[in-house]
Amino acid sequence: MNIDPHIVADMPPRAPLDMPMQDFSKAPDARKARTEDGGSVWRLSVFVPAILGTFALMWGLHGVLMQAGMSVLEWILLGMIGTTFVWVTLAISTVGVGLAGRMRNPRDAGPCDVAPLDVALLIPIYNEVPSDVFGNATAMLQDLAHRSSDHRYTLFVLSDSTDDNTADQEWRAFAALRASAPVGIDVHYRRRAQNTDKKVGNLVDWITGWGAAHNAMLVLDADSLMTGRAIERLADELAADGDAGLIQSFPQLIGAETVFARIQQFSNVAYGWLLAEGLARWSQAEGNYWGHNAIIRTEAFAQTAGLPHLNDVLGRDELILSHDFVEASLLRRAGWRVRFLPRVTGSFEETPGTLIDYVIRDRRWCRGNLQHLRLLGTRGLHPVSRFHLFQGAAAYLMSPAWFVLLVFWALLGRDADTNVILYFHESNPLFPNWPPDMSHIDSAIFLVIMYAMLLIPKIAGAGIIAANGKAAKVFGGRWSFLGAFVVEVALSILYAPILMIQQTRAVFLAMRGQGGGWAPQRRDAQAYPLRTLFAFHWMETLLGALLVVGLSAGLISLWLLPIVFSLVMAVPLSALSSVHLGQRTPAPLRMESPNSLREPAILIRAKRERDALQTLLDRQAELPAE
Repeated sequence: MNIDPHIVADMPPRAPLDMPMQDFSKAPDARKARTEDGGSVWRLSVFVPAILGTFALMWGLHGVLMQAGMSVLEWILLGMIGTTFVWVTLAISTVGVGLAGRMRNPRDAGPCDVAPLDVALLIPIYNEVPSDVFGNATAMLQDLAHRSSDHRYTLFVLSDSTDDNTADQEWRAFAALRASAPVGIDVHYRRRAQNTDKKVGNLVDWITGWGAAHNAMLVLDADSLMTGRAIERLADELAADGDAGLIQSFPQLIGAETVFARIQQFSNVAYGWLLAEGLARWSQAEGNYWGHNAIIRTEAFAQTAGLPHLNDVLGRDELILSHDFVEASLLRRAGWRVRFLPRVTGSFEETPGTLIDYVIRDRRWCRGNLQHLRLLGTRGLHPVSRFHLFQGAAAYLMSPAWFVLLVFWALLGRDADTNVILYFHESNPLFPNWPPDMSHIDSAIFLVIMYAMLLIPKIAGAGIIAANGKAAKVFGGRWSFLGAFVVEVALSILYAPILMIQQTRAVFLAMRGQGGGWAPQRRDAQAYPLRTLFAFHWMETLLGALLVVGLSAGLISLWLLPIVFSLVMAVPLSALSSVHLGQRTPAPLRMESPNSLREPAILIRAKRERDALQTLLDRQAELPAE
């Protein structure tokens, strides 16, 4: 049977809410919001050790380089090392603050006796698999219905799908969801004729059309899953904090079945909580927004977060891609608190299943985050909000920086007699005085220090779990956990150089206004053909081959061998990333975590609902057209 293409919505009466575009050149009159006690102490505990640690490293390297006198090139090298290392020390100090905060406040009780809110659950979608989206929605509504909540919930599926067949299935899936929706929870669907301004425009369309009828909106992604308890907790927190404009949960990764997805899932569950705890401690009321699994005060958002377009480097009109960071900054600019609650359990999302899928998504994020550099001068932003914007861009700029350091290291050679760069002193042009004679021991110590610092956040998280018998048990036991930890660290080290090259490439694409295409994420991890793998990873393979030549000629330090191996093996490693891990795979190689050993009940229910809905859609598709 065919659905009338003119039927694109089933919505309640309109309740318009004005959403003016914000002026980045003029600060608004900000409301006075409550601040947290001790916030400055937590921030000093993060930034002061990070700066001192970076200074200590640079001072030590400066002493080594000064042995033969400092050249301009050496000063540049020293500056690059400091620029990259400060972000490593920030991660370490954030972990330290997270540990201190956890010990100071081990329990996290939610508010009581809150005023009821009218909450809209928003699911913006774009050419997704309808059975997955509506199956997840069914599971969430059923779980929410089991809660005796005073809040009122309404679900809106906001489609921007451009494929008519997908839209047709969405309408059928919506009809099934509406028929089975729990009593007291209304369900609505709207498909826009044109997906103007992508997800930003999708949400603006809802806010300006129906936002006034709802105190709050809980924004979900197509792959989001939240338990009724998590949804209710966020609603309670927003109701209890009249100064809060946005409250972000910490989504855990679920549904990982491939090697690459398991790396991310294990890392997220085993170590991510510690970094998240530290971030929540020092960000306080100046938190960030990740675009989903967060509750937002609707009127505050409408008044303060309307986004204008930007002009790119060529003067072309450009949509703000990583809008979530900017929206959080604008909310805080207007005096609304932006909070992060990492201890809210029951918030989940999926992750790309292969290396290529991850990189494709990462390119869009890269272009969006680099846009933030042009917004650092926005008037009225809180200093911490500016730091969030800068940090988002720096996360991608660090890959070119690490790449430059790799090039320097390769050109340094094994010692002063085998370096490729020959810098001649003006007084004696036949005698090279750069680089200084760094022995194999010095190089090894430097590499060990760098790797150790990079791994400290993971080692800290793993150490806490391994030392706690109950915590280790949910990972399958202490030895199973430690085995998975070793495998995850090893694979992360192998994939890091490949991601470095891909992110460096993404930065240059973004500088040319490319690489920001908006495409639906592949939810079903499938292996790519060999031809696609070679086409995607030709740059890493070529660089690896060049480094092999340098190694063979004795011009490059053997300490670069792990990086060389990763680049040469980029294609096989990319193929490995899509391998599905079955139960016959040895336990450590499966990198089991609580979310894979004992899938959350909400995920089990969602899978059941997805399958049932897909069966229904397939059956309807077989019926003769009316």
